[in-house]
Amino acid sequence: MEKQNVPELFGSMVFDDRVMRARLSEDVYNSLKKTIDENERLDIAVAEAVAAEMRDWAVEKGATHFTHWFQPLTGVTAEKHDSFITPSPDGGVIMEFSGKELIKGEPDASSFPSGGIRATFEARGYTAWDPTSYAFIKDHTLCIPTAFCSYSGEALDKKTPLLRSMEALNIQAKRILKLFGKEVKNVRTSVGPEQEYFLVDKDMFEKRPDLVYTGRTLFGAMPPKGQELDDHYFGVIKPRVTAFMEELNAELWKLGILAKTEHNEVAPAQHELAPIYSTTNVATDNNQLTMEIMQKVARKHGMVCLLHEKPFAGVNGSGKHNNWSMATDTGVNLLSPGETPYENAQFLLFLCAVIQAVDDYQDLLRLSVATAGNDHRLGANEAPPAIISVFLGDELSGILEAIKTDKPYEGTKKVIMKLGVDTLPRFSRDNTDRNRTSPFAFTGNKFEFRSLGSSNSIACCNIMLNAAVAESLKQYADKLEKSKKFEDDLHKLIKDVIKKHERILFNGNGYGDEWVKEATKKRGLSNLKTTPDAMPHLLDKKNKEMLMAHKVFTETELESRCEIMLENYCKTVNIEGLTMVDMVRKNYLPAIEDYLANLAQTTSLMKSVSKKVKCNYEISTMERLSELTDYILDRVVDLEEALENLKGYDDIIKTSEAIRDDVIPKMEHLRKHVDEAEMLAGEKYWPFPSYGKLLFSVY
Repeated sequence: MEKQNVPELFGSMVFDDRVMRARLSEDVYNSLKKTIDENERLDIAVAEAVAAEMRDWAVEKGATHFTHWFQPLTGVTAEKHDSFITPSPDGGVIMEFSGKELIKGEPDASSFPSGGIRATFEARGYTAWDPTSYAFIKDHTLCIPTAFCSYSGEALDKKTPLLRSMEALNIQAKRILKLFGKEVKNVRTSVGPEQEYFLVDKDMFEKRPDLVYTGRTLFGAMPPKGQELDDHYFGVIKPRVTAFMEELNAELWKLGILAKTEHNEVAPAQHELAPIYSTTNVATDNNQLTMEIMQKVARKHGMVCLLHEKPFAGVNGSGKHNNWSMATDTGVNLLSPGETPYENAQFLLFLCAVIQAVDDYQDLLRLSVATAGNDHRLGANEAPPAIISVFLGDELSGILEAIKTDKPYEGTKKVIMKLGVDTLPRFSRDNTDRNRTSPFAFTGNKFEFRSLGSSNSIACCNIMLNAAVAESLKQYADKLEKSKKFEDDLHKLIKDVIKKHERILFNGNGYGDEWVKEATKKRGLSNLKTTPDAMPHLLDKKNKEMLMAHKVFTETELESRCEIMLENYCKTVNIEGLTMVDMVRKNYLPAIEDYLANLAQTTSLMKSVSKKVKCNYEISTMERLSELTDYILDRVVDLEEALENLKGYDDIIKTSEAIRDDVIPKMEHLRKHVDEAEMLAGEKYWPFPSYGKLLFSVY
């Protein structure tokens, strides 16, 4: 594609701070900045002025419509477009956009998941402008990031509780900083979500009903080559994928999305994109946009972008690493250890807050990433286990051990790396290695939560993480604000937290069976393997009390979300099961029968020519395929019955448990027999593109 001037291109379709500073009056700009930076209430007169300039800017950029862009609980984004046109007295039109239209919209709320908050006949809902996330232009439409709520005020989206959780952490973190003599305007969390994805050929994709309906392959035997040679990871990016990445970068940069790193991932046809950090609500908006634009750009290049967590069995699935940190408005990263972390009491206290939060609310973190797709991935020796633990590395672990035991910390010496070649530079080794098996790892000045699935909204895990850390900080502030001997009480508090929560710290191999035994039996950590195991814990007393105390959720909102997430799980697997039945009855069984008929005809013809012909291949293959046909029929009938039985449940928790315990095992059993048949049948008889073609067709 044509080379772009990146500094000119970047943010060219965003009504960002540069545009606002240039187009708004000084008073309007300063008032809006106070709303954004200091959470002050928005003045309606300011909204009118912003709306007028936003409209003029958007029209100049070619926009004809505007929409309140929001994130309902379906997992994708939503938008209803209205044009700027308004009738004029002379029979023409003028382009209008008011402050009222900017700050409030009224989309239908009855057709989105609400978990019982809204009845079908109760349609009214509201969207409210989020001025902390910049408006942007997409497809000739001005998109205004908004929150979405019901007529009675309950949040029906992911942005509202995310903003609430950010404010909860902001309040408590400022209390802690004040104890250290530091006054700041705000403390915000920042996130850089690494996004993994697969690219497959569009023609191949459209020939696979399972990919079309469910986003993953429900059947498929492994090809002779997978990822075992480790030759794809960081390998040379092929021209077709390079072209896709170049256009993707350009489209993301136009929208002010800080796409930074791109590379091949471990599995064939798998890739990754990583952005620079942004404030959490902005990063959440940007990641939703990134997934949408990935899929749109891939289609233009004759490919399909798969964001399912496990689109192919036998090779690595796709995750999304949530790199999370806290920083003040003055730019101080509160999770930066500095040169002497042992002497950095402020850092150690914030570190302890995160450790305690992960231990106290490990179930909330686990359920925040629970989906039907991610259940296939977690704990499969390719992603962190379902058991939540914290990796700190040798230096921080040594510091905490010294504090716990009241022993002097000896410190670690900088190790200079010598590579044995004089012309290569020498450099200092990092104080800690990376642990890819840890779900929650400290990586220098941030924590990397690695359990998210590729299609997950990052809002969910950050809501829980922000709220849990806010609770830790609140407890510390409540104690230390009453202290008469601050340094002594601070040291004791840090020491007590380390002793109480050290069970969550683990620097070893999270993939090993030994860890599962140690974590669950010796340490008492939870091992919530599936969505039905995890999601009901959202309504545990301790979790409800904490989330409600920090005003992140109301009780009604929590109950609705539990139901919505379990309902989504049940519907997802039900669609997969029905798709399997459809493919087997309409395609696989007829294909096997056709091949058997060919073998029988060939055998009969050969034996008619010569009775000495043994036909061992034909006969042995016919015998096994005939057996498999009977097995497949039995298994598909079993699956049909299991799916039908789901209609007898009127409780969503019991339905999800029946899917986990009955439906999914029968799906796996059916797949096993079909995949064996694929290895025996002639390729031209097989009705769908194979794994080999799907995984290697893009190249």
